[in-house]
Amino acid sequence: MKKSIRMCREDRVFGVINSILLILFSIITLYPLLFVVSASVSDPVAVSAGKMILWPVGLTLRGYQYILQYAEIWTGYANTLFYTFVGTIINLAVTLTCAYGLSRRDVPGNGIVMTLFLITMYIGGGLIPNYMNLRMLGLINTRWVLLLPGAVSTYNLIVSRTFFSSTIPWELHEAAFLDGCSDFKLFTKVVLPLSAPIVVVMALYYGVGHWNSYFGAMIYIKARALYRLQVFLREILSLSTFASAAMESGTLSAEEMAAMLQEAETANLVKYGVIVVSTLPMLILYPFLQKFFAKGVMIGAVKG
Repeated sequence: MKKSIRMCREDRVFGVINSILLILFSIITLYPLLFVVSASVSDPVAVSAGKMILWPVGLTLRGYQYILQYAEIWTGYANTLFYTFVGTIINLAVTLTCAYGLSRRDVPGNGIVMTLFLITMYIGGGLIPNYMNLRMLGLINTRWVLLLPGAVSTYNLIVSRTFFSSTIPWELHEAAFLDGCSDFKLFTKVVLPLSAPIVVVMALYYGVGHWNSYFGAMIYIKARALYRLQVFLREILSLSTFASAAMESGTLSAEEMAAMLQEAETANLVKYGVIVVSTLPMLILYPFLQKFFAKGVMIGAVKG
């Protein structure tokens, strides 16, 4: 019969404090999610009046019905999926190949190239020079303007380079070369299969970044057919704010006030539903990738 290990008083106090803090952090994290989900199926008047705290009030699915009928939202959804999928593939192709090359000790000048990458973390051209540069390249108002300029992140490059340097032994390279393996075949057949944790982590980093990005689409894209979902969500939020400000001004007639009130209620109802729809893919995807996340980041961390 196994004897249980008795905990001292300090350990019990530490465990209780840890449990209390974890419960508080869980509530702080989960409450906004539950509030948004409940607000998306609640009466917008009750939500605006502050009557809904956690559970739905005046249950309604009008917001989701409006979303299903609003074609531009689904256009933005499809565009966001395209930008996320294609952009992540481009990011992985550029970041992983570059990081692997910089991790090789037999590549001349890799220290100089790494220094040039580090400079970009602290020095940038600014918005206007970037816009002029992209316009000269003919990328403005095209899908590529959201995919090519951010093809590599220096931070992710450093993490990936450290992973390759610390995880893939140089003896493995030498053995592969003795067997007649080329550099490309070594990278695709040996290095990448052994680097699944860092590949998943980089895919998660880049994928979430693409999914949440909206500023570039606002600046560089004018065609509504190329808008992201987040840009349409911003328009809905702006409509709600504008309607509220117009009603508070007191300069509208009774008919205009009623129409503006209807628009504000619709916008308030739809915005929570769009938030749920836009965040659902990441919430579904993250638990399946979480087991690779900690391993990839810790192995790829810069060691002192």
